Amino acid sequence: MNAHLEQLSPQPLWRHFRTLCNTPRPSGHEAALVALLEAWADERGLAHDRDAYGNLRLRKPASPGHEDAPGIVLQGHLDMVAQANADHPHDFTRDPIDTLVEDGWLHARHTTLGADNGLGVAAALAVLEDDALTHGPLEALFTLEEESSMGGALNLAEGWLDGRLLLNLDSEDRGQVYIGCAGGADVMVDAQLPTSALRDEEVALRLSLTGLRGGHSGIDIDKGRGNANRLLMRVLRELESLDARLVDYRGGTLRNALPREAFATLALPADAAEAARERLPTLEARLRDELAGADDGLALAIERVSAPEGEALTRDASRLLVAALHAAPCGVERMSVAVTGVVETSNNLGVVSLEAGRFHLCALVRSLRDSAVLDLADRFRALFDLIGARTRVENAYPGWTPDPESPLLARFRALHAARLGVDPEVKVIHAGLECGILGAKYPDMSMISFGPLIRGAHSPDERVELASVEEFWGLLRSLIEDLAAETA
Repeated sequence: MNAHLEQLSPQPLWRHFRTLCNTPRPSGHEAALVALLEAWADERGLAHDRDAYGNLRLRKPASPGHEDAPGIVLQGHLDMVAQANADHPHDFTRDPIDTLVEDGWLHARHTTLGADNGLGVAAALAVLEDDALTHGPLEALFTLEEESSMGGALNLAEGWLDGRLLLNLDSEDRGQVYIGCAGGADVMVDAQLPTSALRDEEVALRLSLTGLRGGHSGIDIDKGRGNANRLLMRVLRELESLDARLVDYRGGTLRNALPREAFATLALPADAAEAARERLPTLEARLRDELAGADDGLALAIERVSAPEGEALTRDASRLLVAALHAAPCGVERMSVAVTGVVETSNNLGVVSLEAGRFHLCALVRSLRDSAVLDLADRFRALFDLIGARTRVENAYPGWTPDPESPLLARFRALHAARLGVDPEVKVIHAGLECGILGAKYPDMSMISFGPLIRGAHSPDERVELASVEEFWGLLRSLIEDLAAETA
């Protein structure tokens, strides 16, 4: 499948990306791809090993005469975000990604593309097989579970890597180089809430909020897009006066993707059902007006459904839960003063569910300041303590402190200007690049991050500009050759 990818340029990179598209690799399911890459390394005579967590390292000796050049680590993550449109059945653990080219961009049909970070991985593999390239000692580090938990980087073995320069290939903007990123943590909230049986005079209504753009919960958090969980809570607040009680709820699928859809089942008095229907067009118009120009596809729908088996939350429990979620931090919390135009602290209400009284929330807090991550997580704890929920913080990872005086950055900037005629923008990203974690484990390692132009990451709108991939490939090869001339 995806044979057309091998007709694109640069051909070695796209050939490897085809392999990645054809090999299912959602977070937690990278084993088949790891085995395939190990077999490929064996065929090419490349050394390979794994650390205790399963992160994969491939190694290639320096070109003759360049053994004393500084070792380079090419770094990316093997997993991809698994998001599909609701009307498109796709099993990310079994089905390949179906790609197409349109107007100079590569897309996937109805799913995420996996350019994040498949193109970085493909570029590293293409470098390793490029025998015409002059280079110092090379390592390719491929981590696991970046999209779900940063687990691979967090558990990376210390003292394992040899290189002292790291090129992270997981950025998504043409003409930019990243030297810093946000840290973050998952905030998990759970509760068993009181329920009671549906009363004879109650009916069940199914409420749906769909059509949002979604996107990356860090990079796109300041774009003004809707969060389906936040917006549906506003609707539920408006229906509380009709004595509505929550039966179940499902919104969002990943903590690091802006939720595009949310669904709730309500129990309410039969004589209030028509009033609920009548309110919906006004509520939809209000939300669409607020989102105009940023997220224009929002749609609200309500339908009568058969009375579900089981029970609904009690009136008080339903009111308290909706109030807590309505009040929970969501979106941009603070812009950075030190780095103009960059979000400092944010939160994404990523995944919310309610079933048989069991409530679960997974939010992702990000900040350029590690102290702000902990503070915002504590605010969640303080808020949800009020409804008797249990809050815990998991998968915390540090940010990457910028070093604008880095010699590696200076080399990249000079090379970029020489090749493309313009200086790259030096940026700090509001997203969880693995560099912060790797830098904490390897404090003497200098690093930068760059990549091709990717848009819509973490959503089915994900796409990559083909021309930017060719530009990225040329920069990567030139930088490696430039660094090979340096003496360690």
